[in-house]
Amino acid sequence: MATEASETSTLTRDGHRPAQASRKPGFTVRSGWGPTALAGAGLLCLLAGLLVLALQIKAIFSDQLKQEYTGLVLDAIGRAESARDLASARQPLTGDGAGEPQDYRNARIGLAARLASVAALVNADPAAAPHISQRALSPDVNFEDTDALLRSESEYWRARRDLVSADLRSRIARVAKTLMILSALIITALVSALGMYAKRTHQLARESRRFEFAALHDALTGLPNRRQLFAMLAQTPPEARADPLARTLAVLYIDLDGFKQVNDSLGHRVGDEFLVAIARRFRESVRLSDVVARIGGDEFAVLVRGLSMDAELGMIAERLIACVAETGKQMRIGSVSASIGIASFPQPIEDHRHLLAAADETMYQVKRSGKNGYAFATPVQRSEAC
Repeated sequence: MATEASETSTLTRDGHRPAQASRKPGFTVRSGWGPTALAGAGLLCLLAGLLVLALQIKAIFSDQLKQEYTGLVLDAIGRAESARDLASARQPLTGDGAGEPQDYRNARIGLAARLASVAALVNADPAAAPHISQRALSPDVNFEDTDALLRSESEYWRARRDLVSADLRSRIARVAKTLMILSALIITALVSALGMYAKRTHQLARESRRFEFAALHDALTGLPNRRQLFAMLAQTPPEARADPLARTLAVLYIDLDGFKQVNDSLGHRVGDEFLVAIARRFRESVRLSDVVARIGGDEFAVLVRGLSMDAELGMIAERLIACVAETGKQMRIGSVSASIGIASFPQPIEDHRHLLAAADETMYQVKRSGKNGYAFATPVQRSEAC
């Protein structure tokens, strides 16, 4: 196990974590409009557009009612003109009113009724059109006055119909433009929302990967930590394949001898630099398929796949021991060596999940036997470790 000094090797002389180890991943603070502000602005624009659209639609309905009312008035004027033509056709040739034929008198009465209908519509107009006097509705009024009245009313209401039609077309065009603007606004808002959602999701995924990496890797060396090594061992199934080498696993448990003296004599900063250099040398001395992990303090482990012979594993252990010695000489930190315990699956360890514990126990036997060497786990040691 790691000593007290080695476990605190990632601390500086004043008791604080180095910048590399203390940096915590997090979200960066950005200035500018956030999603809430953009959503609020978009909502206000949408509400304003809907209000304008509602007012335009209300005006369109009003213009349609005006147009229908104008049509009723013009229709009544047309019927009055027809009644005027009928009365003119039945007018007697003589100017003696006492001798008027009954059909002519009835035609004049019918004309007066038609004029009364026109007057009722015109005088009831909410837009306050010029009213028609009751004197103009008498059956005895002359045709010239009636013609002038009908002509004046027809010109007024036709002009009014044209104005209402033009205003209706203008309002319909404005409604169409408003709808296009609202559609563009909604599409822009949706695209912006999707863009912000995708960006936010990407940021969260990136931060999640950072947190996951920090949880499964050593902050000082960047190597996988004990948690990830246990996860790898737990997820490695002893599959029955035709090639026996495909099933073999081995763990080399490494403890640095004399590392406490490095921290005590040279300081934790030098100790941290030594651990980083050792981690790099270990990584360079094994295959890409092998896993080098820092278990804690001055303890490391190497997970090896596909090697079944003790001689091959022994060569790896010798390279690791040489890496420690050479690094110590290069950094001039004194005598530092390595004690390594090796446990293999499926022989002699039958359960690959117990490899780390068996290798740890074997490593302690090496330290008790004089350090600076390696040894292989036996079934007895495997039972003691479990």
